[in-house]
Amino acid sequence: MITPIESYPDLASAIGVSALYFKREDLHPYGSHKGRSIPVMIDHYYKAGDRSFVITGSGNAALAAALRIKEINAKSETCTLDIYVGTHISAHKLEKIKRLADDNIRVLIKERPLQALTEATKEGVRSLRQSTDDMALIGYESLAEELAELTGISSVFIGTSSGTTAEALAQYFLKHKLPIQVHIVQTSSCHVMSDAFESYDGPDEPSIADAIVDKVAQRKASLIPLIKKTGGRGWTVTNEIIEGAQTMSWDHTSMEISANSALSVAGVMQAASIGFDVGEAVVCLVCGE
Repeated sequence: MITPIESYPDLASAIGVSALYFKREDLHPYGSHKGRSIPVMIDHYYKAGDRSFVITGSGNAALAAALRIKEINAKSETCTLDIYVGTHISAHKLEKIKRLADDNIRVLIKERPLQALTEATKEGVRSLRQSTDDMALIGYESLAEELAELTGISSVFIGTSSGTTAEALAQYFLKHKLPIQVHIVQTSSCHVMSDAFESYDGPDEPSIADAIVDKVAQRKASLIPLIKKTGGRGWTVTNEIIEGAQTMSWDHTSMEISANSALSVAGVMQAASIGFDVGEAVVCLVCGE
């Protein structure tokens, strides 16, 4: 098992569910659950002959990509990676990603990062965008396998942007006839997918969970039916609920989790508040920063 699953009965009791676990993807060697998929994508395309890669964003996926490229280059092969970030990136995130820059890894600020990525792919650079590449689903099978090892697991909650991780988990559970619900949690800023379950009518606010940004939602058409088949649901949470989830997690686990990781806990809180039956054992994905 790559990352541990930790039981927190006090937190479960405080929220109102029978059992609650944290899947500690923040302890993954690549820093987050994105380390399940991004390196698999890079290795696949590397074997196919690609040596130049591009990715947008400054979060977990970009960090995993940079770490994997460094590992490949340490073995004398030379690959390049361009990381396109937006002009409104936080200073903290920009500094974090810049620490991994070197002669072969560039961090480039773009007015329209996604448009810049599209242009780069036209020039033959391999995109690592997960929302439009089903190769991204393969790496998350290892996460699904580890979750399935937990006896009695009934539901998984995950903060969701593109929906790639959730789609891979749902596919695996359904394929293997495992009665495990998949729940996606989105924010007041980005709730294109969760609106398929209940339209958001809360405050119009920038979310503190700033990793949830995919408003195009390329995977929506394939993901939503899968979630429904698992018996899961989509949830939209406000900053107040996210902060409440962070506080509750600290009070009952002594663990300080990021706003993005707290989305999963916030989703469980929402489910409990309306009496949604999530089963006997709930897993929250702690995804990293």
